[in-house]
Formats: sequence, C-alpha cells, structure tokens
Amino acid sequence: MTGSEVPPSFRLAYVPGVTPTKWVRIWNERLPGIPLTLVAVAPADAPDALRAGEADAGFVRLPIDRTDLSAIPLYTETTVVVIPKDHLVAAVEEVSTADLADEIVLHPLDDTLDWEALPGRPAIERPATTEDAIELVAAGIGVLAVPQSLARLYHRKDLTYRPLTGAPESRVALSWPEEETTDLVEEFIGIVRGRTVNSSRGRSLAAPAPAPAQPKGKRPAPGGTGSKPTGGKTAGKNPRGGAGAPKGGKGGNPGKGGGKRGKPRGR
Repeated sequence: MTGSEVPPSFRLAYVPGVTPTKWVRIWNERLPGIPLTLVAVAPADAPDALRAGEADAGFVRLPIDRTDLSAIPLYTETTVVVIPKDHLVAAVEEVSTADLADEIVLHPLDDTLDWEALPGRPAIERPATTEDAIELVAAGIGVLAVPQSLARLYHRKDLTYRPLTGAPESRVALSWPEEETTDLVEEFIGIVRGRTVNSSRGRSLAAPAPAPAQPKGKRPAPGGTGSKPTGGKTAGKNPRGGAGAPKGGKGGNPGKGGGKRGKPRGR
C-alpha cells in the first residue's frame, strides 16, 4: 500500500431512536475487511452532516431538505404521549389529541413530528431537547408526544406512554449524498432492503460464496457422470454378445455351447 492509498471504510450516521444493530451485524458478516463506524447525530443536523461528508449514509427522520440528498423511506413509527405513571391518561389504552386539550404539551426544539397544530396548551418555554422535555414530564410539568422509539430510549421507571391518535407520525429513511452513490453505499442499501449476498447487487464487495459441496457416494466413472458406464459395451452382458447363458442353435435344438440337454434315448 502506498502512502496515498486509504483503506476502505464506511461511516453510518444515525439519529436518536434508530437502532442500526441488525444492519451493522450483517455488514460485518459480509464485509469483514471494511470497518463500519457509527456516527451519532441530532435529527436537525443529519442532512448537513451527510452533505459535509461526515458520513457516507445515515438514518434520518423525515421530512428533511432533500436538496442534493437521496432518501429511501424505511418505516413509520407510532406516535405516543409520555406521561407520569400516576396520570389519569395512564388508565386507558389509547389517547387522542383531543384528550390532551387541557394538558400542557411540551414542544422541544428538536421535535421531528410535523405538526399542523400542536394539541393542548403550550408551555411558557420550549425545552432544548427531547431528553430535557422528558425530565420536565417526570417533574410533573406537562406531557410529551414523541415517536415510540424515543419514549423507549428515554424510558424512566416513573413514566409510561400510550399510543396517541390524530398525531403526525415519524418516518425513518436511509439517506446519502446524491452525487456520492458509491459501491459501499449500494452495498448498504442492499443490506437494508434485505438483498441476499448472492443477489446481483450484493456480490461485488462481499466475500465469494463457497463452492457447493460434492454429494457423498460413489465416484463417477472416468469420462461420465453418475453410475452409468461409458464406452461401447453394455454392462451385465456376456462379452460374446449374449445375456446370461448362451443362445441355443437352429430350430430350437441346443447348440454346441448350451441349452438344456434332453434325456438320453433308450437302446
């Protein structure tokens, strides 16, 4: 390797709540010689981090500014409302935005839900982050609507959550710079989309598949396959052309070489 050559690597950005463990494991199995590095980014910073080359691809929350970026939507999350365990809402299985009309609904600055109108009553001040808003909910100051993965990420024993109907949902997508769709990016897209290692787009960088094992049993005869003999004469026949015992002579009488002899004539 010369001094100017850089060994290949792949940097994957991800926003809070997204768990890339499964895809990273598959990457490491298929491309053990190309290390994958995870880069944690805030939701609002993810698009600029990709444009700046801080990561080759990343998991983001839609909507984002798609200028110069490609994106493949992957899944949509359920929106939930985070509440104290002793809150009245905790007694029901599901909540609607109308049920929060009298509640202070916190709206952190890093909120990724695309609200047309926030339910409930606004707080005096917006928390800086979702994690800060969780602390306020625990202190009894309002409730918080978030994607379910964030409610799990910031779980506390004194808090719970319920599905929230009538709220926008968060969509998670895989994104990368449009002009930097490299072979490694294509490889990761294939992993996320569930392509197998033997698919047409998944074999260029992965380790070659092992040769199929030979079935156990008799070795094939030289020049042929299976157990069929090769050559001119058929197996099992007498080399002189007869099958089994030699044929008899003309008229059905035994010939010189064979047939069953009759009883001797009496004298």
